[in-house]
Amino acid sequence: MSEFKKYGEFVESLKVYPYTAKITYPALGLCGESGEVAEKIKKIIRDKDGVYTQEDKDEILKELGDVLFYVTALAEDLGFTLEDVAMRNVEKLMSRKERNV
Repeated sequence: MSEFKKYGEFVESLKVYPYTAKITYPALGLCGESGEVAEKIKKIIRDKDGVYTQEDKDEILKELGDVLFYVTALAEDLGFTLEDVAMRNVEKLMSRKERNV
């Protein structure tokens, strides 16, 4: 079993939103968590002249985990796996590279 599949099953076991909020809830969660990543980086630029401590990086890593959770939940709600997302992204990026875009 792939690590992507294991993580997808883990995320599935933690979903607590109503079925009627399927797709919408994780999409909104993704927006919120992505904003938290951006907010942490913004404050490091403002308050620390863009110098990242290990503690700063660890805090961003935690928020990236939340982003990953919602990406996975949204993909699963749409009928995809995290592996599907990754592979489709590889295809898209390789196509761009081949076209020099």
